[in-house]
Amino acid sequence: MVTTAAELDRTFAALADPTRRAILTRLTAGEASVTQLAEPFAMSLPAVSKHLKVLERAGLISRGRTRQWRPARLEAGPLKAVAEWTDGYRRFWEESYDRLDEYLDELQDRGKEQDDGEDHSLPTRGDHSL
Repeated sequence: MVTTAAELDRTFAALADPTRRAILTRLTAGEASVTQLAEPFAMSLPAVSKHLKVLERAGLISRGRTRQWRPARLEAGPLKAVAEWTDGYRRFWEESYDRLDEYLDELQDRGKEQDDGEDHSLPTRGDHSL
């Protein structure tokens, strides 16, 4: 799947709002009407409809039509594109952490080599040889 920068921009912009993320979470359980989607929010139906339009423009939902009912349903394609895009950064951070682990192991090994043969016991009371 080839995703353009504009498509990613629209997806990230849509996901930036917590209400829209909550709507998407609700739609993972199945399609729902505007009224059903509005239930958990203290906002008007037109306000929820505006959120749905943003999600629809981003390709994150689609709207059907059955008589008077226009259910919204989740379209996961753009989310897959975001996951693929972020995957490159996940690999970068994993490799960075692996290099850091190797470096820390190396430092610990050097410290152990320097410590061999040295007395590291704590001085006892009355020992003023420090």
